[in-house]
Amino acid sequence: MNLHNTSYPVSSGPEELVPSRYALKIGEIDVLVVSDGVLPLPTKMLAHNADPAVRATWLHDMFLPQDAFDWALNAVMVRSGGKTILIDAGLGSDPNLNLPRAGQLIRRLAAAGIDLSAVTDLVLTHLHMDHIGGLLVDGVKQQLRKDLRIHVAAAEVKFWEKPDFSRTAMPEGFPDALRSTAKQFLKEYGNKLRLFDDEHEIAPGVIARRTGGHTPGHSVVRMASGDDALTFAGDAVFAVGFEQPDWFNGFEHDPEEAARVRIRLLRQLAETGEMLVATHLPFPSVGRVAADGDAFRWVPVFWDY
Repeated sequence: MNLHNTSYPVSSGPEELVPSRYALKIGEIDVLVVSDGVLPLPTKMLAHNADPAVRATWLHDMFLPQDAFDWALNAVMVRSGGKTILIDAGLGSDPNLNLPRAGQLIRRLAAAGIDLSAVTDLVLTHLHMDHIGGLLVDGVKQQLRKDLRIHVAAAEVKFWEKPDFSRTAMPEGFPDALRSTAKQFLKEYGNKLRLFDDEHEIAPGVIARRTGGHTPGHSVVRMASGDDALTFAGDAVFAVGFEQPDWFNGFEHDPEEAARVRIRLLRQLAETGEMLVATHLPFPSVGRVAADGDAFRWVPVFWDY
């Protein structure tokens, strides 16, 4: 499970002193984690059901600021069985929410030598704007293949016909931006959607599975080949989710179900030892999960050069 013999470029461009992509092999499957940038968001959104003092202690112990910090925003490229698959598409243009350091995915794919016209399939874990916005950047649609297949859970599309934000705890402006971005995406790309109910194989060893919770159609993508496996968990797991899996994230539309999904997924990964990547874990977000009493422990992999 390393970058040796991967078909992706692995050197960072000279303009970037900090790398923004990380390549590895999952058996015969090529995987490239690409950073879309970071989102500066209030720390309260990490755990709006937690005692403020307990949350403050966690932030202190993690050497993080108390008011806001930068959430990572990761996407994944996959090559398997002759298909080139993009999992999630980043934020795109800043939707007037003061998020100027995200929306880098399209530029960084180009820097990695990946032409958008090579993407045969796109998998969306869900339709929040930081997962679909890159598709709405001017000029992107024209670069994509006419026969591009966009895979998303049917329950997710149905949810955004009339989305419910009553259980979320987002900063002002975010619900309206999420609604408008999802509406624009469905208008622009509705004819390319390939809907699935619970599980769907995208390519050999690449399977999308609906989990629900974060949104009704939220999905994870598992890649397995030989003895290796990796799950891209989307927004099922956040940085606090290992030590405090029952803390509610402000973007979760059904917080209780999201916590159940998170615990179930982390328990499975702890039992199998399979690798995990998630949207908002610190780049490159590749690691494993260990059980730690009733909670869990995040074990990042050692970078392989």
